[in-house]
Amino acid sequence: MSAYRVTARRAGDWWALEIPDLPGVFSQAKRLDRADEAAREAIAAMLDIEPEEIEVTVEPELPEEARRVLAQAEDARRAAREAADAEREAMRRAAAVLTRDLSQRDAGRVMGVSFQRVSQLLGSGSAAHRTSRREKPRTGRRVQR
Repeated sequence: MSAYRVTARRAGDWWALEIPDLPGVFSQAKRLDRADEAAREAIAAMLDIEPEEIEVTVEPELPEEARRVLAQAEDARRAAREAADAEREAMRRAAAVLTRDLSQRDAGRVMGVSFQRVSQLLGSGSAAHRTSRREKPRTGRRVQR
């Protein structure tokens, strides 16, 4: 399979497509999501091969302001993922510490989540967690009804 890089530049209402590795091969697409198909067809016509035999990577060329705000959005997305990972780990540790002395229901109430979420955070299938709960000495008496 042949692979080609395609540059896409906005030209009015269209995307102008150029294949740098094949001078003189150009195409256009109304929408960017159609650029790969248009580029493959242009390359296939020039090389006399089937479009399915061609792989393209479309690289839109954007104005500086657009590139800058996209980079800012990606930075924010990365920070959000890192914050979500940190929250998950902190919640997992909180669940582990709280369930040393509390039931999962009580731990969930304290944490502001359901007891099912506490169980998920603990990985309820965890042998270590089951063992630690089983070996904990019981206090108080059970009331039979």
